[in-house]
This record gives sequence, C-alpha cells and structure tokens, in this order.
Amino acid sequence: MMRICLLALLLFAAPLIAREPGKLPVGPAIDRHVKGLMEHTGAKGLAIAVIDRGKVIYVKAYGVRNAKGEPLRTDTIMYAASLTKAVFAYTVMRLVDQGRIDLDTPIAADLDKPLPDYDTEAIYPHKYGPYKDLAGDDRWKKITPRMVLTHSTGFLNFYWLEPDQKLRIHFEPGSRFSYSGEGMILLQFVIENGRKSQGLGVDVGELVRKNVFEPLGMKRSSLMWRADFAGNLADGWNDKGQPQPHDERSKVRAAGSMDTTIDDLSKFAAALVSSTGLSRASRAEMVKPQLHIGTRTEFPTMQNDLPVDQQRKDLYAGLGVVVFDGPQGHGFFKGGHDEQTGNTLVCVEAQERCVLILANDVRAEAGFADLVRFILGDTGVPYAWEYGDQAGKSN
Repeated sequence: MMRICLLALLLFAAPLIAREPGKLPVGPAIDRHVKGLMEHTGAKGLAIAVIDRGKVIYVKAYGVRNAKGEPLRTDTIMYAASLTKAVFAYTVMRLVDQGRIDLDTPIAADLDKPLPDYDTEAIYPHKYGPYKDLAGDDRWKKITPRMVLTHSTGFLNFYWLEPDQKLRIHFEPGSRFSYSGEGMILLQFVIENGRKSQGLGVDVGELVRKNVFEPLGMKRSSLMWRADFAGNLADGWNDKGQPQPHDERSKVRAAGSMDTTIDDLSKFAAALVSSTGLSRASRAEMVKPQLHIGTRTEFPTMQNDLPVDQQRKDLYAGLGVVVFDGPQGHGFFKGGHDEQTGNTLVCVEAQERCVLILANDVRAEAGFADLVRFILGDTGVPYAWEYGDQAGKSN
C-alpha cells in the first residue's frame, strides 16, 4: 500500500481557532476539527485523547468500529500497531529499575548459549527470528538493549523482508538508525529465554501486564488476543476504503501486537509524559537524544544519511520513541501503522502535554499533522520524516 503523500496532510488544514493563551481546545472545538478530518479523508473511525499537565483531560471516539456501522467507543478494542514498541520500551526500563537488565550489557551475557545455537523455528515456530542465520557473524555479540531500543541493531524491519528471508546484520550495531521491529523481537527473545538467575526467563506479555497494564489500570489491553475483546472490537479500513477484519494475534510480539482502547492508552501516555512508574533516571533515558537520525525519511529502512547540512539537527532516537526539539521545546513521538490502522502519539515536555490518536482507518493519517497542530500548536513534530512519500510498513 502506498502511504499518503505528505502534501496531502496540508490540503484541508482548517484555520486555527483563536483561544485563550496556554489553553488547549477540548469539546466542540475538537469535535468540529475531527469531523472535518473525517469528511476530507473518508476515514470511518478515529479516537483521540488529550493530556495536559500529565493528566488526561479529553477522550472521545468518533465514527464506527465496523462495516455494520456500530459506533466506535472509547472502550472499543483497537490495534495499537507500533505504539506497542513504546510500551515495550517502558517495560524494559522497569526491568532496568529492578536490576534485571542493563542497557549497555550485550545480550550475549544474558543467554546460556550463543544466539545462533537456538533453533527458534523448531522450538518456537514463527515467534522469533531465525537466529541460526547469524552463525559466522559475531557482530550479534555486540548488540545491547540500548541498540535495540534505538533501532540500531543493523537488522531490516523484519527478517522476512530479506530477499532470501535470512536474518542478517547490515551495519555495525549501534552505529546508525534503521527502524527494526526485528530488533524488538530479539530483545523479547532474550527476556523470555534469558537466565532466570538474572530475573529473566519470563513471558513478555505477562511482564507488560504486571508492570504497565495493572499499575496504570489498563484493564482492556493485552499483547495477545483475549476472547472478551470480541464483543466491542474495531475492524479497520484500508486506503481504498475497504473494510478489513481485526487480526486476532495469537502470539505476543514486542514489535506490535498490542490491543488496547483509547481510554487505556491515554493512561499510558499520561504516565510517560509525567514520569510516572519509572525512576527519574530511567524515564530521562527514554526521552533523551540517544542516536542522531540523519535520513530523509523513516522508511524505507537502510537509507543513507542526507548530507550533513540537510539533516535535521534535533532529530534523535530515544528509547522506543523518537525525540526532537521544536518551538515548544523538547518533545517525543511514536507512530503506529498497518494496512488498516493509523496511530500517533505526540508529546511535549513543557506542561506535560500529549495528543494520542488511534484510527481504525488508515486514511485518517492524512489529517494527523493538522489535528495535532490544532490541539498542541506548532510543536515541530517531524511528520515529514515520519510519513514522507514512501510505501507503508506493517507490524
């Protein structure tokens, strides 16, 4: 599927409505703007949450959740796509706080045997990558959790995108940014199969439930399909306006298997922007500039960096998020996308503000930049880098 051209983001930008300085729009003002977005893009469903001073101040769902026309609600199960990666990174930082993982200790130290010696297809079919393919390339031994969370492992987004579907490392780990869900899956493997003496060997789905969902009261969120989700579930629409069924994911995938609701995920966004649940040091690590990003766009992966004078100087990988500096100061964001899903989370540190959008219609993405700007003002979020004019990605 071809992604929406960046120019389309601006085609129907409505004028900003004057409001009291420092106040965020809520209620009818947002309703009117979302209605305009849906009319112009054809999007069938969208849910939005606004966070101010670390508190959720507005949550609402618009449109329908399926082809039957049943309404999308704030407690409707929606696919989080790659927003899962931010939740996973937060969970890893909880492990850091608990002394169970060190960001800069190579993953080799957490395993009982060399990574290529694990026959993942025989033991865990279609759950992890084919690590036996790395035999003969000792660079895997250099990979650390920090490299995973900054997308600098050297893997493609997923191994099956390789022409021969064999996992390989394309550059020196830690040297550059190239988006990789495969890296997240590797860290999941280490957490689930690492040494129990170090507090590892635990299921990531359960780990996220105990360290994120339960503490934050996210009762309708899971990294794997739950039968009780079926009664209030969002299907999706692709770029041609064709309805698509919700994928009932049977395996936990740290790269993007989370089902959630706008009610639930707004609680996570509020916790992240307000430094709730993590030590001060761990939360600072998540949102500080870790690795400069010099590519023109996020996708396709493995791009060469732009000439230095054309690079955005403030664009960096954080841990599980991308960080930037704009007119309102430091911020971070994360997107999530597949053929029928478009999601975005944008936060600015000043006044602990965020906009979270979950759309069960990928066409809604064409209005995200304008809607976020309408609510937060000019943040400088790098949507030109995030969307560009490249083909879509899947999780």
